[in-house]
Amino acid sequence: MATLTFDSLNPATGEVVGTHPKQDATAVRETVGRAEEAAAWWAALGPAGRRRRLLDYKAVLAGRLRELAALVHEETGKPVGDAALELVLTITHLDWAARNADKVLRRRRVRTGMIGVNLEATLEYLPLGVVGVIGPWNYPVFTPMGSIAYALAAGNAVVFKPSELTPGVGVRLAELFAESVPERPVFQAVTGLAETGAALAADPRVKKIAFTGSTATAKRVMAACAENLTPIVAECGGKDAFIVDADADVRAAADACLWGALSNAGQTCVGVERVYVVDAVYEPFMRELSERVASVKAGQDYGPITMPGQLDIIKRHIDDAVKSGRTVAGGPGSVRAPYVDPVIVEDVPEDSPAVREETFGPTITVRRTRDAQEALELANASTYGLAGTVFSRNTRRAMELARLMRSGMTAINSVISFAGVPSLPFGGVGDSGFGRIHGADGLREFARPKAIARQRFALPGMNLTSFTRRPEELERLIRIVTFLHGRRKR
Repeated sequence: MATLTFDSLNPATGEVVGTHPKQDATAVRETVGRAEEAAAWWAALGPAGRRRRLLDYKAVLAGRLRELAALVHEETGKPVGDAALELVLTITHLDWAARNADKVLRRRRVRTGMIGVNLEATLEYLPLGVVGVIGPWNYPVFTPMGSIAYALAAGNAVVFKPSELTPGVGVRLAELFAESVPERPVFQAVTGLAETGAALAADPRVKKIAFTGSTATAKRVMAACAENLTPIVAECGGKDAFIVDADADVRAAADACLWGALSNAGQTCVGVERVYVVDAVYEPFMRELSERVASVKAGQDYGPITMPGQLDIIKRHIDDAVKSGRTVAGGPGSVRAPYVDPVIVEDVPEDSPAVREETFGPTITVRRTRDAQEALELANASTYGLAGTVFSRNTRRAMELARLMRSGMTAINSVISFAGVPSLPFGGVGDSGFGRIHGADGLREFARPKAIARQRFALPGMNLTSFTRRPEELERLIRIVTFLHGRRKR
């Protein structure tokens, strides 16, 4: 029986980039079986053995950076330069995960407190086993490797199901890992459509799923995982806000706003979609924004819409926005498949789909606010909570706004800068998902805490966990606790 296949296409040209198998549930089970065996070997290598091999993998990726960037360009349509930047960030994160995993996860002693004075307590983080990663198409290297690299560094084997729009990138990442670690299939890719991802999520031998995609799809993946109580880290969509305070550098803010909104054709989960500008700087900011957007061209500065079905959502949002708002740039005619020209609309009602729903296109809505407090309230009035941006020259004020913004990450006087800091965790709240990748939290996300308490000596006259315990021993304990904790603080 012939194996069913599917093609990956260049979204800009429609040309076939590659042909890949639709791997069914049987193929996924076999892959997970190999991963389960490899996981035991990978965990037994210990931190030093894994670190050396991961740094080898990093070197291989760096050596093939141009090749990989060209493949990302072909499968997503994004400019080669943007693809190269994605790979640079990936390599940086892989390096950090490899070098810091032992320090973050190793066994350490923890305080026992007065009641456990006769105990020694240790905490360490152990590998889960097999981790399944279901990746997106918009950043087909950086985003999934934010899970893959950290899961590998934590001692797990990985089975990666890339998006059906960018399968070649996922397959190549696994192939290059095999060049670095030829001994066992520690990192494998499976290709296919939604059924392939569902089979991976449903396999009870997979001890955690890392999913990136829409909120609706995340719920379906969670339902599949629930059958086996498989935990999941979900990085879903966003409707990220950009606040421009009264003392902001409007030139820098406009420049960052446009890049955050239009780069990768707006197909960025942490991209700018809603802009709130304090009245005092609204007019100069809009002048800067209008002047700068005139020189940004679809098909030149950014690529096409990778997923054809997204064009309908983008058009619906634009049509709704221009009915009630004022068009600054672009409009309904900006959608010319597979490209969308930049669209900026002012004064769109907050209950509009263009403000409430994730657009995932090169569009932004802009609203004037009385002050930064109103901007913050509007920014937080969303079911999403992934990331955001604050522009202000007042460091203290900017930090306050950033802390109060309901998001997992916030950039100040820059845009999306947190993604380039490997030690910072990445993830959201609300409809943007839960769990974290990157940083120490990302390493711990793919490990299980192991707590051990060892009795060093018996407490004389205090054998509390025994049926031979005497009433006076319990009374002694009560007196100690009352003395230590019974006084109220005033």
